[in-house]
Amino acid sequence: MKKIPFYILVILLTTISAPSLAGATYGPEEWLEYRLNDENNPVSNQEGVDPLSSTTFQTGDEIRSTPVVVQDRMFTGNHNTGELFAFDIHTGEQLWKNKAPNWVHSEMIYHDGTVYVGYGNRFFQDSALRGTEESGVMAFNAENGEVKWKHITDGEVMPTPLFHDGYVYAATGDTHLYKLDAKTGKEAAKIKLGSVVSMSSPNYSNGNIYVGGGGPKPYTFYSVNIENESIEWKTEFEDVYAGLDDVPPAISDQIAVTTALENPKPMKYREVYNQFGVVDVYKEMFKSLVGERETHPEHMIYALDTETGEVLWEDSLGIGEMVKNNKSGAPMIYDGKVFLGSPITQKFYAYNLKTGERLWDFKNTVMKAPPVASDGTVYFSNAKGFVHAMDAESGEEIGRKELGGTLAPSGPVIMNDTLIVGSQDSKVYALPTEEIRNSQDEYKEELPIEKSQLSYFSFVFGPPVILLLAIVFIIIALQRKSKGLRN
Repeated sequence: MKKIPFYILVILLTTISAPSLAGATYGPEEWLEYRLNDENNPVSNQEGVDPLSSTTFQTGDEIRSTPVVVQDRMFTGNHNTGELFAFDIHTGEQLWKNKAPNWVHSEMIYHDGTVYVGYGNRFFQDSALRGTEESGVMAFNAENGEVKWKHITDGEVMPTPLFHDGYVYAATGDTHLYKLDAKTGKEAAKIKLGSVVSMSSPNYSNGNIYVGGGGPKPYTFYSVNIENESIEWKTEFEDVYAGLDDVPPAISDQIAVTTALENPKPMKYREVYNQFGVVDVYKEMFKSLVGERETHPEHMIYALDTETGEVLWEDSLGIGEMVKNNKSGAPMIYDGKVFLGSPITQKFYAYNLKTGERLWDFKNTVMKAPPVASDGTVYFSNAKGFVHAMDAESGEEIGRKELGGTLAPSGPVIMNDTLIVGSQDSKVYALPTEEIRNSQDEYKEELPIEKSQLSYFSFVFGPPVILLLAIVFIIIALQRKSKGLRN
């Protein structure tokens, strides 16, 4: 019997093993909606696949959307220029580049070899029409970046579209939800909502699409039945004046969670002390005597029944200073808990999804992005370029890592224990989550800290009490002296 040459054995073994190697891709096979799933927690960890080494992917302009990782490619777009990129996730090689006609805040969702992306800007034409110049949805060949189709809408498509059952759904700045044929881009339906949608990416769950709407008032949260192409229910929020239309809802266990800003109110003196110090507390106390106290927005979180639209629970995150753009932090659901950051109160929060009990909070700085969680750790990114690793149960900080720029308001993802996040410094950062947990990078400037109740009473009420006691003591002493002189 003749021996088979060694090189032939190598070829045979390679051929036999090729199909399994070809199937071992880095990311999920498809990405159909904002942040991958209903919970807005984009995590995909495959057994035996190692994290990436720390690296960056360079684009040409600000990144404000979530990087999308599908198979062995990463897709991301630029804010101002509308440029769109595809990278090899392993090598960092730019595979192709194309361009949308306007801003890109939308993710580049993926299905069956096609990438879909929305485009448009935030500028109003009137109170019920947001988006100037050209707005719409585009489809690209995921392999080479060639345009497959483009559908122009009346208002901006800054929210991420979603793909479902052969159609692409896009919420817009012209108060409509568009239903487009995924293969041709032709309009199948144009469902009237009645509210401008800013950045609230639609979320599909159990036959319905959920989305938050803004003006004209009242701000309204919608459930749209996609079979009959009509609004199933809507919940109006009379006291909301901003944010509901900015927030992509997170959904789990037939509960939709969103946030918004309610009508401005005076801060509690304790919060004034925490944010600004004791002198400002005295200023506010004086203003209260003349009825001219400064007011600030109150950041609220709401949980709604997806079947009926009933508000199951709500809570005030607190009152704080207004911020520009992305005014209301987006929630994420993980392990029966809701996690979010507030740009108004500058805190991270954890809530029980079912009961609305606040489990913990953590003082930080301005943050707008939804976090991401895996293996008992939740990762928050902020506007200072830091990512914080927090124990999901206790809220204890495990580690923090400085990346760069203002990290994208749409938040990070985790692929095979690699955290991937875009930044307004035009880069996408990728690094092992272990590196974040093991780091303790320091901020260049001191962050505000949560002051204790004892500190508040001591510094705010201590001096007036001491002054009052001193005045009483002086009066008593003078009275005694006066009596002594008369005697």
